Amino acid sequence: MTAPNSLRMFAAGLALAFSATAAFAATAPAPTPFTATYQVSQGGQVIGEAVITLKSANGNQWIYRNQTKGTAGIAAALGANSTETTTFRWNNNAPETVSYDYNMDAGFKKKQRHTEVNWTSGQVTVDEGKGPMTYPSAPGIVDRNTTPYAIGLALRTGKQDVSLPVAVKRNVETQEFKVAGKDAVKVPAGSFQAERVVRSGDENAFSAWYAPQKYPVPVKLTQSDGGNLELQLVDYKSEK
Repeated sequence: MTAPNSLRMFAAGLALAFSATAAFAATAPAPTPFTATYQVSQGGQVIGEAVITLKSANGNQWIYRNQTKGTAGIAAALGANSTETTTFRWNNNAPETVSYDYNMDAGFKKKQRHTEVNWTSGQVTVDEGKGPMTYPSAPGIVDRNTTPYAIGLALRTGKQDVSLPVAVKRNVETQEFKVAGKDAVKVPAGSFQAERVVRSGDENAFSAWYAPQKYPVPVKLTQSDGGNLELQLVDYKSEK
C-alpha cells in the first residue's frame, strides 16, 4: 500500500471505524475544548501524526478537526496530509452534525467532500465536486469525523453496546459497536486500563481502546483492514 493511501486509510479508520448511540444519558458531559496528538504507524514504522482539536464556535456550535500529516518516509516526501473539519451542534446531550469537510492532498492525488445537514428541511447534501447528492437526515446524525468523540461520550455514561446514524456518501448508515473487553494499554501518553471497542460483524478488522473517564477520544487504535495501521495517543490537553 502506498504512503498516501496509508494516510487516507488512517484518517478513514479513525473517523469511520466507530459509532455511538444518539440517545445519550442525561448525565452526558457537555463539550470541553481539547487538543489530542497521535502517532500514526504502519507495520511498526512511524509514518505520520494526527492532531485532533475541539473548539467552541458561535452559540451552541462546536468545531471538531482532525489533521493527519505524513512525517516520515514517502509520506513526508510527498507532503501527504488530510484534514477533516466538522461543525456540530450540541442537542439533547449529544453532538449533531451541521457540516463536514474532508480534504486530502497526497501530491499527485487530491480528494474532497463537503456534507451539509439542513435541520430545517431534514435533508443531507453531499458534494465531492461532481455534483451534489441529497438524502433524508435522521435525528442525532453525525459524520465519520465525529464518531470517535461520540463513542467516548457514550462509554463515559456506561454504555457497552452503541449505535449511531452516520451520514455517509449516499445515505444515513446505522453503525453498531460493542465493548469486547478491558485491556491494559501502554502508549506514549501513559498506561491505561482501557475498554476495547470492536465493530459488530467485523470484529477482527480493527480494535480501539478508550479510557472514557479520562479522555473522550481513543488512546489506541489498530486496523488490519487497509494496511495494518496503528494509532497511539501521545498527548492530550484540555482547554477548559
